[in-house]
Amino acid sequence: MSDQLTIGIVLGAALIDSINPCVFGVLIFLVAFMTKLFKSPRRMLLGGLLYSAVVYITYLLIGFGILKLALNTGLATTFYWVAALIAIIAGLLEIKDYFWYGRGFTLQIVPGGAERIKYYTNKIEGMEGRHPALLFLTIVGLGIFVVLVELPCTGAPYLAILGLLSQGEFAAAVPLLLLYNLIFILPLLVIIGISYFGTSSERLEAWRQEHRGLMRLGIGLFMLILGLYMIYSLNPIF
Repeated sequence: MSDQLTIGIVLGAALIDSINPCVFGVLIFLVAFMTKLFKSPRRMLLGGLLYSAVVYITYLLIGFGILKLALNTGLATTFYWVAALIAIIAGLLEIKDYFWYGRGFTLQIVPGGAERIKYYTNKIEGMEGRHPALLFLTIVGLGIFVVLVELPCTGAPYLAILGLLSQGEFAAAVPLLLLYNLIFILPLLVIIGISYFGTSSERLEAWRQEHRGLMRLGIGLFMLILGLYMIYSLNPIF
């Protein structure tokens, strides 16, 4: 696979992964929470940037860990096939949600994850009188937890890219993973920015609800094509 094609696929997958309704929904909730918690746009902005940095680092470390495991155990080819099949299945499920949103089996955060996020945010609100540094520290813990519970919903594009990168050297994959995760958090930064400048979380959530079907369709088509391409690239028909 050419370097240009690999970079193009990484960029496309990162963009698709970043528009996932799961990510948007949780972030909009957290922006509203941080606005209420910190009681100033400046502190909300700092909290949001910290949260985005935690998401970036956590997602990146997960990617490094999975890729190292696949390469060091000699299971790179097996991992590649598993990632391709997961991409195809995930793509079909996402396309299904465009027509029948939420019906039947669907890609979503870990069951009970949303309730746990609300539980933890309520606990953090109870610490309102504590030192600001402690509140920011709890945002770090919350960011790590959110990444983990969101993985079933957001992980398929990332897994497919890790499968592709497992066919090369780890050193060559590092800058691509750095780039992938930077693209992945860009919409988070955009949402935090427009919230800082006064757009309410209610308006953002209304926009998400209106466009979530199209988001799912875009993700699904890309994942289906990517999964089929991954299989084809190892067994070309002609």
